[in-house]
Amino acid sequence: MSDSTERFDLPETDEEWREVLTDEEYEILREQGTEPKFTGEFIGKDDEGTYVCAGCGAELFDSETKFDREGSGWPSFYDAAEDSVELRRDTSHGMDRTEVVCANCGGHLGHVFDDGPDPTGKRFCINSAALDFEGEE
Repeated sequence: MSDSTERFDLPETDEEWREVLTDEEYEILREQGTEPKFTGEFIGKDDEGTYVCAGCGAELFDSETKFDREGSGWPSFYDAAEDSVELRRDTSHGMDRTEVVCANCGGHLGHVFDDGPDPTGKRFCINSAALDFEGEE
């Protein structure tokens, strides 16, 4: 991975994004979709390493911040890597939530809630399809 944390030059158009992402990644990252509960590949993963954006490769979450939130259905983290995510108000679907997006490429990752563990009290509820995992060697 380069110093800019990008795997490649960021696509500029929807067509270019469709060429580099799977259909599921595109739906989640570019169209603010959500994978069904308990279907993501990173739900039970407890390996040491770094979770990066599936869209651009930017570092997002350290495995040390991952925790099991029983009943959530998505991977949960209590903190994000410094300056890696942006938070935006999301009033879609008749709810008032806080959306989490990749600060590097703007890809939708999931939502953050105030019911997580110490030390932050946050629960970043993130779609597995928005993530890739880089294990420690």
